[in-house]
Amino acid sequence: MPRIPTKPQTEGSSTFEPDAFFTAWANEEITAPYDNDFRKFIIRSFGLKPTDTYAYKATAEVTLLQAQTYLEFGGQGRLHEWYKDEAGNQKLPPSATDIAEYGKIFLPTTSTANTLKGFSSNAKKGSLRKAIADHLLSLYQPPRPDRKIVVPKLKDEKRFINPYFDVWAWSNQNLEWGGPDPGTKDVTISHALLPVLYHHFGCVVPSYEALCVIQQVAKGKTIVDLGSGNGYWTYMMRRFGEGKNKMTVVPVDSGHSEWRTMWVGDTVASDGVQYLRHNGYGKNMVLLLVYPQVGADFTGKVLRAYKGDTIICAGTQNANGFTAFEKETIAEWMAREMPDFEKVCQIPLPSFAGKDEALFVFDRKAAA
Repeated sequence: MPRIPTKPQTEGSSTFEPDAFFTAWANEEITAPYDNDFRKFIIRSFGLKPTDTYAYKATAEVTLLQAQTYLEFGGQGRLHEWYKDEAGNQKLPPSATDIAEYGKIFLPTTSTANTLKGFSSNAKKGSLRKAIADHLLSLYQPPRPDRKIVVPKLKDEKRFINPYFDVWAWSNQNLEWGGPDPGTKDVTISHALLPVLYHHFGCVVPSYEALCVIQQVAKGKTIVDLGSGNGYWTYMMRRFGEGKNKMTVVPVDSGHSEWRTMWVGDTVASDGVQYLRHNGYGKNMVLLLVYPQVGADFTGKVLRAYKGDTIICAGTQNANGFTAFEKETIAEWMAREMPDFEKVCQIPLPSFAGKDEALFVFDRKAAA
């Protein structure tokens, strides 16, 4: 079993500490790279050497210098080819205003349902924004009323500290990304920023709404973050809520994937199925899968082994095969392979350029 660090850390740094990083962010001592010097932002944020040459591996392999260079290229060489027309030609990118409006869907100060509707109703007929809005609305399934899940709006978005969200919002403007549309399932490119963000923050951004839903769905049960990666979601869940509303999270990961930053130091090194088998098959736990891998039927094996009542997944909501299953969404697979469960929630997540992601919640059906 590969070794998993036993304390939060960033490889190549002697100064990184998660709580200090979040405090600095809250005090605006560190902010998203609004000057567009992404390389300097990462070096300063994580205490790296100016000469850093670490190779960030994901769907591609890049260094910080290479990521910065690609960022400065802008849309040259079809680097921002996220949207195509029926003839396969690149569409004009969304406006800066439309990109900002897409980001507002995920703010802690807005209602997702109302913001999504406004995003659509205020879009011009036949526009890219309209296609994006209608696509998101077609897949949106708010928590079922009987689950009694409430997502309270915050009056001040600064009360919710989430550096990854801020960096994601910055990246949208720079990469000319205004959200997924029906054609996103056919996008095969990604940007050089992505491997760096994966290594330091994680594969997908946990939104305020997603954390509210997870907290209330769990109802005090232990959440097993299975395939927890570098632990950013675990860290965010542990920070969320106060007193009796605090979430108890156990991060579990095989350690086979490489992460430059680790946000938690208590990750359990274990194969997913093995962990469930040694812990009552998760019967009294909530199962969380964040960006579950496609290969080796990992997701299918874990889901079949789980004997609890609630499954939550953060991953692809189109059929591009980027997470969970190669040729279908997790919702389609669950409907066919695990009919004892029903989908009770599907809400969009902040999606990186070229991706289409959501939070799914499945409940075991009550016995007849």
